[in-house]
Amino acid sequence: MAVSLVSNEVSDLCIGKPALRSLPLSAAAVGDALLALRRGGEPHLAVLAADRAAPEKRAVVGKLCVADVLCYLCSDGNLASPAAALERPVSALLPKGAGLVRRVEPQFSVSEALDLILDGAPSLVVPIGSVSRKKLAAAEFCWLTQEDFVRYFLNSIALFSPVPALSIDALGLVRSADALAIRHDEPGLSIIPLVRRALSDQTAVAVVTDDGRLLGEISPAALSACDETVAVAAGIATLTAGDLMAFIDYYGSPSESLVRAIKAGLKEKGLQEMLELMEDELSSFSISSSSASSSSSDDESSGGRRLRKLRSRSFSIGRRSEEPEVCHPGSSLVAVMVQALAHRVSYLWVVDEDDYGLMGIVTFADMLRVFREQLQQSSL
Repeated sequence: MAVSLVSNEVSDLCIGKPALRSLPLSAAAVGDALLALRRGGEPHLAVLAADRAAPEKRAVVGKLCVADVLCYLCSDGNLASPAAALERPVSALLPKGAGLVRRVEPQFSVSEALDLILDGAPSLVVPIGSVSRKKLAAAEFCWLTQEDFVRYFLNSIALFSPVPALSIDALGLVRSADALAIRHDEPGLSIIPLVRRALSDQTAVAVVTDDGRLLGEISPAALSACDETVAVAAGIATLTAGDLMAFIDYYGSPSESLVRAIKAGLKEKGLQEMLELMEDELSSFSISSSSASSSSSDDESSGGRRLRKLRSRSFSIGRRSEEPEVCHPGSSLVAVMVQALAHRVSYLWVVDEDDYGLMGIVTFADMLRVFREQLQQSSL
């Protein structure tokens, strides 16, 4: 019976998952976090601090990606002094108040962990490895995400029949995407609060025409995958949403007209330091990584040295993103689950089949609520 699924332990979902990559809260600056994200193969970085309840243990107090840094660099004051912004403590990147990360123990039931996910914790951390009580402070963690739960239920999808075959419209899963949509001609800086919301909801920002047709998207994943952190921040500050999407799409070989527009916008706004850093960054496309790794001058700030290290990385050239993943109101629940998992996204835009008008969005969280409701009904 489907209800038996929730009696399994969280440890069943963690089999084979790698340990998360982390950075200490006390000793790290924003620039350190950005360098760690660029150097690692994982899109996210955990921020560790001493557990208040047990100082000898470590607690995960935050989850960061490059998009978090970009939002921070584009906030008031930081665009004018990006090097100084990178020198500030990494705590500047963390949300105020309660964070988005919750810890669960391996012996927690799947039901308990699912409740936490659906109560607003997009990510959970689970201690992994065989660690004795005396060495508990050295325990490692792994991420447990909405995607893990969706895969878990998909593996037993037949137990929930006939619900998975119903359309997302019939199940009431299509919700408004107005809070995540921006017109193509709106200023790029208008996207920052939407990106912050997308980071929290694990979605993206839809770029639409004046009549509401979906043109494309700007996702935290696409922003995080761009090597040119300073150039993208400059693009956000100066371009329209539509032009910014095009700039991100063709990373490493941006349109000359867009580059000129960004530079002109920076000059007009008086963002001279950002302009100089962007020109330095873009010039590295024509320089080999070996020649770009020359040492810094003795009097260069550490923020400048971090930016130099980022610029010295080799850059790939090509198209960054594909077309946004979409479905229709008549798509079945199981179909959208499979489509989202196959493309490693946690949401699908719902569009009109005829004119591609944006009708809404369906997310992993929406899908998981259906399974929780089915499990609750089965237990009665």
